[in-house]
Amino acid sequence: MEKFAKVKSIAADLQISNIDTDMIIPKQFLKTIKRTGLGSALFYEMRYDEKGNAIKSFILNNAPFNKAKILISGKNFGCGSSREHAPWALLDFGIKCIIAESFADIFYNNCFKNGILPIVLPENQVKELSEAAKKK
Repeated sequence: MEKFAKVKSIAADLQISNIDTDMIIPKQFLKTIKRTGLGSALFYEMRYDEKGNAIKSFILNNAPFNKAKILISGKNFGCGSSREHAPWALLDFGIKCIIAESFADIFYNNCFKNGILPIVLPENQVKELSEAAKKK
């Protein structure tokens, strides 16, 4: 795990509440115990169509957001099953910090164990950051 004291990056705004671990990394990608190579499967069902083509409207498929290290999202991020592959996929994609109103407890703790900083902020501050991220 790479230690960091600060992260300087563009932020990707993904304002969806209740993003569960199945959305973060679908079950068909859980066949490995390696922490690498999962970034391409991150948000797979939102990033790709049924033929595997990138969906152009998905923020992480577009520059400069495809290089974002900061993700801004809605409340209850990481809910669902406790799969540790979810933070592995985020980290492998390059996400080092997630800002949301709230996180599922197990996911929140798994972030710290895997080198991702989850930041909980009040709704008004998350919205303010979200608006700023849209202005890139």
